Order: sequence, then structure tokens, then C-alpha cells
Amino acid sequence: MINLFKIKDQKKGDAANTNGKPAAKKQSPGELRLHKDIAELNLPKTTKITFPNGKDDLMNFECTIKPDEGYYMGGKFVFTFQVPPAYPHEPPKVKCKTKVYHPNIDLEGNVCLNILREDWKPVLNINTIVYGLNLLFSQPNDEDPLNHDAAAVLRDDPKKFEKNVQRAMAGGYVGETHFPRCI
Repeated sequence: MINLFKIKDQKKGDAANTNGKPAAKKQSPGELRLHKDIAELNLPKTTKITFPNGKDDLMNFECTIKPDEGYYMGGKFVFTFQVPPAYPHEPPKVKCKTKVYHPNIDLEGNVCLNILREDWKPVLNINTIVYGLNLLFSQPNDEDPLNHDAAAVLRDDPKKFEKNVQRAMAGGYVGETHFPRCI
């Protein structure tokens, strides 16, 4: 019983020491590393990062890419990043919110980027991922696809692939699949 009173008195003392303000939330190592990564971001001019949940939730953010070259020039593609508490020992989960006709992004928004899977290392950071995503739009890869149909068209008929990309970005159909406008 005495121990309960000691704990209660200690909590009162702690509250008094913070001048009535709630004690600051202790950051996980992943949050500390992410804070550093964000402070050191060197984004390409085609990329913007936003925090839809506010500055208190740095572990979830969005990255918008507007390619200025290649097949996807003029498009606007939004990716969500969910950074795990074990970051940088585990890679962030990255999904494309924009439905896109792309060999390395499937229709559910899963992204095929080697540094998000088997080639992830703790020395990599958010900046590396952002540059990797930009590279997917300037140099789509038909050798490691998630969207096998798009990859086959890119490999076998690049002109048709370009027309399909333009049709999809304009809000049209490619085959049986409708794509919302993203230009």
C-alpha cells in the first residue's frame, strides 16, 4: 500500500517539474533516424513531401512525384510511406496511391523497387528511396515487373507502351482497366 502512495507522489512531482505540460513523448530510434533523414532531404525539383497527419506523425507521410521527362512526363503520382519503428533496420512500406500503368507498380499500388525489399540496408535512407521512385518513372524496368502486361508491352512494342501510358494518364482505359486522370 505504501508503494502505491510513493508512485502517486512521484507522478505529482513529475507533473510539477513539467510546469503542468504533459511530459514529452520519448522518440524511438526509428523516429530519431527518420527525423535526421528528413532534415537532410535533398529532393529533386520534381518531388514534394507532405505530412497529412501533421508534424506529430513523421512516420507516415506522402511523396508526390511529377516527372519532367520520359513516358510519364506531366503526370502526378502520390506515394504513401509508412516507416516502421525498427527503421532503419527495416525499410519503409511504400505504396502508390495513384493508379498507374507501369511495369514496376501493380494496380493495387505495390512498388517493385529492389531497395525496398532484398537490397535494403540500414545505411540507405528516405532520400535514396525517393530517388529510386523517380528513376522508376524515367527508366521503367521490364525485367523485374509487378505488372507483367505493361512490362511485355514495354519490351515488345515501346510505341504502344507510350500510347497506353498517355491514355491511362489522361483518364482512359488500357484493355479492361480504367485509370483515373493524373495529368
